[in-house]
Amino acid sequence: MTTASDHEGRASALIDFILGNIPLARDMQLRLHGYDGERLAFAAPLPPNVNDKGCAFGGSLVSLMTLCGWGLVELGLRERGEDCDVFVADSRVDYLAPVWEDFRTVATLAAESDWAAFLASLHSRGKARIEVRCEVPQADGTAAATLQARFVAKRRA
Repeated sequence: MTTASDHEGRASALIDFILGNIPLARDMQLRLHGYDGERLAFAAPLPPNVNDKGCAFGGSLVSLMTLCGWGLVELGLRERGEDCDVFVADSRVDYLAPVWEDFRTVATLAAESDWAAFLASLHSRGKARIEVRCEVPQADGTAAATLQARFVAKRRA
């Protein structure tokens, strides 16, 4: 049985990997905001991610959402003992409101996705696709930005 501390430990190790290998994530000052096995949340402070208007740069928002979605898939695979390369195949982003403060993003599997079907495809074909939904929530609970993305996992040789 996987415990909350197991999830947090794996997520912390993933953050260390990201910060050690993706310079943009270091520059954004990305940090773990939480992981419960179903939802992964990353956060970033506004100052290194600000645009010329004083709000969060759209590129930072989409980068944080993409990293968080990728991280959710990566953690899901690692927790299931799978050794894969994970890539973003395509995505759609909607910017709904400016973000004027430190921000976070939350990634979950899209409603039409599930681990069982994803793993069945991975086991039979050596690769699989899964849909992820990410959002940057505002203080009132509405989304400031959303990302729908499809990630591809390929087994390593």
